[in-house]
Amino acid sequence: MAFIEWSEQFSVDIASIDEQHRHLVELINKLHGAMMAKESHLVLDEIINELIAYTFVHFNTEEEFFSQFGYPEAENHMTEHRQFIEKVDSFHRDFVAKKIGVSVGILDFLTDWLKSHILNRDKAYGPFLRANMA
Repeated sequence: MAFIEWSEQFSVDIASIDEQHRHLVELINKLHGAMMAKESHLVLDEIINELIAYTFVHFNTEEEFFSQFGYPEAENHMTEHRQFIEKVDSFHRDFVAKKIGVSVGILDFLTDWLKSHILNRDKAYGPFLRANMA
């Protein structure tokens, strides 16, 4: 059983964004599974690199929609994106420095991000974007 199961509660009802959010859930589950098998050291570099790629693609997708449709909360939302990128960069530096506990830190951070940012901030733009895409 997965650590986090994708459900409609995470959906913003925009297919491209939902698919990207599903990928984040997959990364969380992959890291958790490796941690439970005591093999996180084997996948941590891959997970961090996928997070870096994820932030580039996902945040650009959202921010392009914000710009295209004039989302009024865009600046605040983009500030949270920059904070996420800074945190992933910090995890990457800690990993390169071989600091202990990086995998736990990433798992906690991503789980919190899923619950706080996606369930609150991302869900808030869903109705606005869908109304303007129609």
